[in-house]
Amino acid sequence: MSDIPLPTEPPVFDINQFEQISSFVESEFSVEEKLVEHGIPTFYVKLGENSKTAFLGLVKKLDEMKLMPLLRRVNDRTVLKVLPKPSSSSSRSIINILLLLATIGTTFLTGYLLSLGMPEYIPNSYIGAAEFTVAILAILGAHEMGHKLAANRHGVEATYPYFIPGLPPIGTFGAVIQQKSLSPNKDALFDLGASGPVIGFVLAVIVTAIGIMLSPVVPESQVPSDTYVSIVTPMLFDFLTVALGKWPTTSGNYILLSHPVAFAGLIGMVVTMLNLLPTGMLDGGHTVRSLLGEKARWVLTAFSVVMLLVFQYWLMLFFVLFLSIYKHPGPLDDVSKLSTWRKVFALFLVAIFLLCVTPLMGIL
Repeated sequence: MSDIPLPTEPPVFDINQFEQISSFVESEFSVEEKLVEHGIPTFYVKLGENSKTAFLGLVKKLDEMKLMPLLRRVNDRTVLKVLPKPSSSSSRSIINILLLLATIGTTFLTGYLLSLGMPEYIPNSYIGAAEFTVAILAILGAHEMGHKLAANRHGVEATYPYFIPGLPPIGTFGAVIQQKSLSPNKDALFDLGASGPVIGFVLAVIVTAIGIMLSPVVPESQVPSDTYVSIVTPMLFDFLTVALGKWPTTSGNYILLSHPVAFAGLIGMVVTMLNLLPTGMLDGGHTVRSLLGEKARWVLTAFSVVMLLVFQYWLMLFFVLFLSIYKHPGPLDDVSKLSTWRKVFALFLVAIFLLCVTPLMGIL
């Protein structure tokens, strides 16, 4: 998700523009003081019971002038600044389509190779490849469309998903959308962060359940050691295995041979876990920023780094370290409180994260 740069040079407002901006601000807030500070219309305001709604109304009014308000607390005072909206380049859908086609190709190849290892149970490797491709893209697509729908709901500019092709044994590095404008308030920032993991989680559960039902339970003696690799699975995967009656019996040394669709569900859980890491511009970073503010950033980033080190997610570790360089921009309104029900819902996100925790060394 992209940051929103502040203007490098002071914007120029004539007296008529300043008066119009002032009238908009005064129609929504009680203004204690107004001035032009470093070329930026600045207002010291008092907040009322409906300040969150008032700010949203101001956002709409200023949008017609291609301006955006920023609300912050500075030295125990509430400061509202009005800045020009950064220009955003138009997205080219052809890039989204080409990346999607490339990802279909790499996931199909991955599914084909996975199916080749189970000839007794998947006679047609092309069908197994197609099943894997549909399963993994459904999870990733649902995750990103969750973000897109939340962005549309809150009036945040965002692109459609960019799928990222990868090599076997996973076939993709996931998908992303680019956020082109800041969230209006903490509620919107939370929704943008939480929507993707929640919807992706639901699809991952469904896909995993289908995959487990397709997975055979066979005696370990019948499995060539050079063909199959034992993997560590998250708690959620194990729970579904037990719930669906596919948990291998220990007395007879049976094992579950994961169908490619089940493996796609496992990847979906890993993607959900990684996106919920409470750092940077990741989904977890958005939700934590809206819940705890910038003050918790370094502590939670350190937690994420340690976890990635222990679980050997080297590529993701470098990505998180890179993200930690940049300060989260926060929402336009960084003063209003997060709604109570969202604070409670954050506990559900923690539960999802714990259910999906998976060491990378147990997958590759």
